[in-house]
Amino acid sequence: MTAFAPTSVILYVTDVEASTIFYRQALNKEPIETFKDFAVFALTDNVIIGLQTRDQIDPAATGAPGSVELSMSYATHDDVDQLYHDWTTLGFPIALEPTTLEFGYTFVATDPDGHRLRVCATDPTNL
Repeated sequence: MTAFAPTSVILYVTDVEASTIFYRQALNKEPIETFKDFAVFALTDNVIIGLQTRDQIDPAATGAPGSVELSMSYATHDDVDQLYHDWTTLGFPIALEPTTLEFGYTFVATDPDGHRLRVCATDPTNL
């Protein structure tokens, strides 16, 4: 059985640059990557926090400001398909059916509060 093991927390923000400055100070470390609409900080060797411009996420965010996404991105293509099957069988709401986006093969489910659980295969050899 495939287990859901979150690897990152994504925070939707209005201004990535301002949020990056804040988290640089709060975490006392530099981001490991920065882009126009996204910045990444390592929390541990295996867990990161991402800052994403709120209006640049797919599917569009529907939660209130402060919504969170837990993401498991060390999945394989088969893991994505298996968890999608398991979670739809359990009746979990699905926000994004399995699809390939620029960062990998992914789907998104939501919890009762609308927080996102994204599972994605980001290794090109697993797509």
